[in-house]
Formats: sequence, C-alpha cells, structure tokens
Amino acid sequence: MLAIVCPGQGSQTPGVLTPWLENDDAASARLADYSEYAGTDLRAHGTTSDEETLRNTAVAQPLIVACSLLSAHALGLTPERLAELGEKVLVSGHSVGEIPAAALAGALTDQQALELIAVRAAAMAEAAAAEPTGMAAVLGGAEDEVLHAIDAAGLTPANINGAGQIVAAGAQTGIDQLCANPPARARTIPLKVAGAFHTHYMAPAQQALAAASAASHTADAAVPLLSNRDGAAVRSGSEIMDRIVDQVTRPVCWDACMDSMRAAGVTGILELLPGGTLTGLAKRGLKGTKTFAVKSPEDLSAAADFIAEHTA
Repeated sequence: MLAIVCPGQGSQTPGVLTPWLENDDAASARLADYSEYAGTDLRAHGTTSDEETLRNTAVAQPLIVACSLLSAHALGLTPERLAELGEKVLVSGHSVGEIPAAALAGALTDQQALELIAVRAAAMAEAAAAEPTGMAAVLGGAEDEVLHAIDAAGLTPANINGAGQIVAAGAQTGIDQLCANPPARARTIPLKVAGAFHTHYMAPAQQALAAASAASHTADAAVPLLSNRDGAAVRSGSEIMDRIVDQVTRPVCWDACMDSMRAAGVTGILELLPGGTLTGLAKRGLKGTKTFAVKSPEDLSAAADFIAEHTA
C-alpha cells in the first residue's frame, strides 16, 4: 500500500522549480495558471526569489502547494488515477500540505487549492505580524518532560511530528525561555518562521479561511485522506474542508498520521516536491517502511517504479 504525502512550510528552497520548467511547456503553462489562481508570480518565486523572500508566509505556502501539485501531475497522480488504485493508496499532508493532498484525493480542484492557500497564507502572515511570536523545534528528550517544559514556558505543542520531534509555538518571550532552558536530554532549535502557527494566535486567519471556504464546493475524496487533527482517514469533502479550516489553530499531529499509516499496512511513502522532510520523519518513526522523496525531474522514473511497486 502506498501513502502519498505533501510537505509543509519550511521545505521550500531557492530555485526549487527551475529544473521542472526547463523545456517543459506543459509545466510552465500549469504554473502560469497556478500563479493566476494564487495571485502571485509562482514562476519567479520558484526560480529566482531568494531565501529571505521565500520565508514570507504569503510566498512560501502557495509555492509549496504548487510544487506538490506540479510533481503529482508529472507522475500522473490525478484524482482519476488514484481512484483507479482504490484501496492501494491513501494521501496526507503536513500542515499546508493537507491542501494539495485534498486536491490529489479529488476533494478540491487545483484551482480551489491555490485560491484557498492564497487566502490562508496572506491571513496567516497578517496574523503573525500582529505581535512577536515564534516557533522552536524540540528534538529528543522524554515526551512527557518535553510537553511539560513547553507548557511551563506558556507555549503550545504546535507540531507533534513523532520520531522525537515536537515543535513549540507561542509568544517570542516563551520561545526564548524554552531555548535557554531546554528539557533534559533535548535540544531546541528556533525556526525561521513568521509566527506561532497552529495556535490561538492564528484565529483571525482561521476566520478568513472559513469565510473563503464557504464559497468552495467540495467533493468526496476518491481515496482516504489522513487528517492532521488525529490521523483519521476522512473521505467526506465537507469534513475535509472543516478540518483544513480548523487546522490553522490546531496542532498538527503528524505522529498520529504515521500511526495510521502503520495500521493501514502502508509499505511505501512517496513524498512529493519539495520532498525530504516527511520521509526523514518516516525513516525514524516508521522504521522498515520504504520511502521515496521527489526532489527533481530526474527522480520521476524511479518514483514511477516506486509507485508501481507499492500499488501492485
């Protein structure tokens, strides 16, 4: 069984789309459409924008969604193809990656995904600018001690990623406190993000996304989507949308998604562009499960073989 996963914010890098657009008119045309839907120049951001520009939430999120969808189309992973594979495949995405995952599953169109992410990204950037907040990864340590230290600093466990990684979020003073006094046998790494995502600080962004989603018609998914909320396999289009909206202020429970992959009998995890982060977590949290991260067009042939191997 194959799990197709879409990465979240922080996976973007300068020039990530340059090799994908060289001598590929179809990909260039698709990206032009995505740029129109998202209201931003994704070609420029995917080829020439520098690292500082890509840290901007309003830029990073549409770019990541576009990357995942472009690589999916290059592999022929349309909702129709996934429907043909049926019970041999499921999808999931980390944070912002849940939106392209919903499009792969057929709950959203590509256009809806890019239009919604434009609203989400701009609103989250605005909410992040309202007051000094941040995020920090806590690596290692006993989970109960890590969670206690996060709570003691007045922070929220915003990403519970499994494999000994929890991301704390909240007021910048709390982030500074946690980094200065890490839990026993753990280290903390401040993240270069604009604010405290997946916390109550993002409430205005959640409201903006809820208003935008009300105008979007959703279809039921052709294959199960594992939700960030609790790892549940969801097919109802309306429930998928509700969970995507609520996710803005809720923790991302990627550990629960990996637990669900294990329970479903997933044998291979394919991470779409820009791949690497989620397969890295899987190597530690789902030992023995094969992984493949799509990073360049040169990976397409091997990725196709990987798909065939785990959907046979």
